[in-house]
Amino acid sequence: MKTAFKTALIAIAAVLLLLTIYCSIIVVKARVDTPGIVKKALSAENIKIDPSDMSKWQKDALLKVEDPGFYSHHGVDLKTPGQGITTITQGLVKIFYFKEFKPGFAKLKQTLIARFVMDGMVSKQDQLRLFINYIYLGKCKDKPVYGFADAAKCYYNRALKKLTEDEYLSIVAMIIAPKNFGIEANPVANKERVSRIKKVISGEYVPKGLMDVYYGPLDNEAQKGLAPASYFKDLYKK
Repeated sequence: MKTAFKTALIAIAAVLLLLTIYCSIIVVKARVDTPGIVKKALSAENIKIDPSDMSKWQKDALLKVEDPGFYSHHGVDLKTPGQGITTITQGLVKIFYFKEFKPGFAKLKQTLIARFVMDGMVSKQDQLRLFINYIYLGKCKDKPVYGFADAAKCYYNRALKKLTEDEYLSIVAMIIAPKNFGIEANPVANKERVSRIKKVISGEYVPKGLMDVYYGPLDNEAQKGLAPASYFKDLYKK
């Protein structure tokens, strides 16, 4: 019995050591790669819109939906109601550090880079600048759209700042699931999500937990292709 227990402890210690080494390698490599990644991503030819090109209301609405604790957290936020398990910082890590993102160790890698690399090496202003230029925003006229400037032009043929509130929110509504809530792909679901977002912005609806990202239950059609919030509720209790 004692031998078996000792063997188990050694095995656990070995796994923990390997995990520590794995995590350290991820962080060190990301810290080396990040300056080059960010410099290229922020180059003039890749940036079509700046946060200063957005109205205060537009910025506040985006953060209210996508990352309410953006200016206070350190890359990861598992406490703010309605946040979900992916901050803007983590979203950027997914865009710039993965060719293909799959659940499991990829989530661990994403979280480590967001918390220990991007949070300290990239300013909040630059993070927001990257997010509004690189985020995938569905298909418009059968072509993938990236960034708010191109989305405003393709979907509404106007500059972002010239959009109505509902038009702007229809773009924000797609971020969580571009196909399910696409302006062209699923206009009814998009309109419904815009309605829910407006209630959150006005304070009429307050998210009831970390994974209340859809602001209430969805009908069966809207749920197709979406990860159920209930899957995470026991993992990330406050």
